[in-house]
Amino acid sequence: MTAGGWYEPGSTPLHRMPAGWKFLALLGLAAAVFVLRAPAWLAGVCAAVVLGYVVARVSPRRCRQLLGTLGVIVASVFAIQWWLLGPGPALVVCLRMVAALAAANLFTITTRVDDVVSAVERGLRPLRRLGARPDRIGLLVGLTLQSVAVLSTIATDVREAAKARDAHRSITAFVVPFLVRTLRHADELGEALAARGEGDR
Repeated sequence: MTAGGWYEPGSTPLHRMPAGWKFLALLGLAAAVFVLRAPAWLAGVCAAVVLGYVVARVSPRRCRQLLGTLGVIVASVFAIQWWLLGPGPALVVCLRMVAALAAANLFTITTRVDDVVSAVERGLRPLRRLGARPDRIGLLVGLTLQSVAVLSTIATDVREAAKARDAHRSITAFVVPFLVRTLRHADELGEALAARGEGDR
């Protein structure tokens, strides 16, 4: 993993596609996922995302990391949703999660964060007349994308640590350290933004 996230250099069609169009496609997929209710359609979206990984030639190691992280999260959510709502709604929720998170990870693997930030700033430049701040919005988008990679890394590290302690079947052994490290990362990010003067009038 690079310092800027999960980006893997490559020459595939997904790597060469302009960052702005890929970002719009990701937003469209996320919207479609939360509108669709039929498990068959959601499974089709998941299959399309898997095809994207094949086209992008994502390394097997990266795919195993994603499967391990998603497996733990989806299993936990499925158990809770089954208990609260039943198996049908639980399946729909988990398929939505898999499609959205896998697509977001594929986006970060095939797209430089700097390219996305630049595309957002260029696209929103005409809105400056209305008081919009394209630089702030671009920064927000960049931080959001980096957070996807950071949270995936935290989840992978916590899962491997739990496995080393032979506690990989314990939900508590995963959830508690994951939340603690996530909150710590949020505090550090807030301090870094404050040091840059972000948020000051």
